[in-house]
Amino acid sequence: MTHERSIAPWMNPLLCTAALAACVLAVHAASAQTPGGAKATVAAPASLTAEAPNRAGAEWNSFHGQLGAQKYSPLDQINVGNVDKLEKAWQFHTGDVSDGSGGLPPTVWSATPIFANNTLYIGTPFYRVFALDPASGEVRWEFDTHSTLEAMTQPALKTRGVAYWEAEDPQAGQPCQKIVYIGTMDAQLFALDADTGRKCEAFGRHGVVNINEQNTLHAKYPLSLLQPPTVAGDHLILGWAGKDWAYAQAPPGTLFSLNARTGDLEWTFHALDAEMRKVSGTANVWTAVSVDPKLGLVYVPVSSPSPNYWGGYWPDAVPLATSTTALDLETGEVVWSRQWVHHDVWDYDINAAPTLMDITVGGKKIPALMQSTKQGFLFVVNRKTGEDVWPIEERPVPQGDGSVKGEQLSPTQPFPTRPAPLLEQARKPEVWRLADIAGAGECTRLWEQLEYHGMYTPPTTRGEGALAYPDSAGGVQWGGVAFDPAGQTAVVNVSHIVQYIKLFERQAYDEADSGAGNESGFAPQQGAPYGMRLEVATNWLGMPCWRPPYGELVALDMHTGSVKWRRPVGVSQKYGFFMPESWGSPTIGGPAVTAGGLVFIGASMDAKVRAYSLETGEELWSDQAQAPVVANPAVYSYKGREYVAFVAGGNSIIKEQVGDQLVVYALPRE
Repeated sequence: MTHERSIAPWMNPLLCTAALAACVLAVHAASAQTPGGAKATVAAPASLTAEAPNRAGAEWNSFHGQLGAQKYSPLDQINVGNVDKLEKAWQFHTGDVSDGSGGLPPTVWSATPIFANNTLYIGTPFYRVFALDPASGEVRWEFDTHSTLEAMTQPALKTRGVAYWEAEDPQAGQPCQKIVYIGTMDAQLFALDADTGRKCEAFGRHGVVNINEQNTLHAKYPLSLLQPPTVAGDHLILGWAGKDWAYAQAPPGTLFSLNARTGDLEWTFHALDAEMRKVSGTANVWTAVSVDPKLGLVYVPVSSPSPNYWGGYWPDAVPLATSTTALDLETGEVVWSRQWVHHDVWDYDINAAPTLMDITVGGKKIPALMQSTKQGFLFVVNRKTGEDVWPIEERPVPQGDGSVKGEQLSPTQPFPTRPAPLLEQARKPEVWRLADIAGAGECTRLWEQLEYHGMYTPPTTRGEGALAYPDSAGGVQWGGVAFDPAGQTAVVNVSHIVQYIKLFERQAYDEADSGAGNESGFAPQQGAPYGMRLEVATNWLGMPCWRPPYGELVALDMHTGSVKWRRPVGVSQKYGFFMPESWGSPTIGGPAVTAGGLVFIGASMDAKVRAYSLETGEELWSDQAQAPVVANPAVYSYKGREYVAFVAGGNSIIKEQVGDQLVVYALPRE
């Protein structure tokens, strides 16, 4: 419904006891780095073989680099031949970090840096904005929203950063011809002059729009603005995040278009019809959207309705929920829509902006759209019409054991025929023998108590529940798919996670509820006849019960939809212990690709940033960051030098380690 799902518990330090020491490749002392309190450290330059001039593509002025969410840079100064020489150019510590041990909730910092206006802009989970010199990290200005630092809708203080707009013909001497926007958890959208950091007085009320004024039905929590708006011309396209699994009747899903200059509301998109809004909620847009300005279309990834794991209040079709829906940019009217999960009782939110790509299939050029999903599907359609590029078939799916009252499941679900699913979906994942031995057969016993008849096995009240694989934590998360338009290669990171879900009738739930962690454990679904429990499938040591790998990086040839290469990505790590590289790591955040033939990504538990060959998947470079880089990287050029920027903020969903580091890399100077 809102964000990533918890997968952290399985990396218990007991995994590295003496009995399992043979499985550990190396033990390293955890390196702690004290936040610098908004200070930049600049690395000493060495030599740079050649400095390319600034050219088109030097900026990374939106969350995904461009409105089509390709996460692609045409820069090639850094390439496969020299990326091994990449060095830290500078780093910056915001000071805005919390591990939850003090008076503040923990922080989750997933902000992609924005390079525009010859400045690097970054928003923090304390809802401050920094404007930095892109070559040194020196602070040009900073702004504090003084937002309430409370976990109102999320288990942590979260942000994915800022957005940038500039007038088509900026007027010299006039304020706010260029604007930086940041939203807050309490639903306030701030507009700041990009040159000075002062609030834009003409925007909303003295520089602030209160989005919560639109929260008029089932307003149990604020419409949290954790994803920066998408800027398309003079439009700000803005969704919101809510509170997972808490209520059956919740704020109904809405997407807003605001005027970028004034903050005035232009149109509103409702994913639920008027009758559904009375009994349900959410089906919101909590992640980024993508835009094709030439077609005048906004492509919207819509989440599932509430309550997430029981659909008795919506027996009829809810066609826009768990969909990709194309809207007219000027009016918000639906142009076409494709629903990827019918009657979604698995919390299979469409959680990433679809990637727009022009591809050649069978000699025919196609304006395509690829939508990744939690199930490990990659749906490919014509972005003008929504029609299949490769056939998408309706296939029969499991119908449950009848234990859940009032449920009316869909008999079929859509399956793409190409590309093939990134995850195995037809059979129960194989028990990992090492975990089973360490747990004295605990994993085998758990598997025997879990219902599973393939993907779309619905929740149950019986036994330990239903095994969920692919689950709402795994598959492809909000980082989405990157695309190289020159080679027509798509790149995506995928996590292999097994969870299990059980429903409890209301009285049984009240007796069983023992609380929840970061988006796992018990949740009430208040107003529905069933509460729920969602757990990661581990043994008593915290070891995953399913076989590795736990995360992979996959490249696809988009001429054919076939896999070019796939490999484990990252290293599973906690408390200084590193697992074998062949196991890979669960990931949060996504990749960026460049014309230099490179894939840059953080995303893994071991808090490293890496570069891979786009052609072969070979790892070419890595470096250690302060915390897991759960944000997409940014690639930009400034004064002839190419830079790659990562935010190392951490997320307890994969590891109990947080940071406040913005770290930027470049080739050595001449």
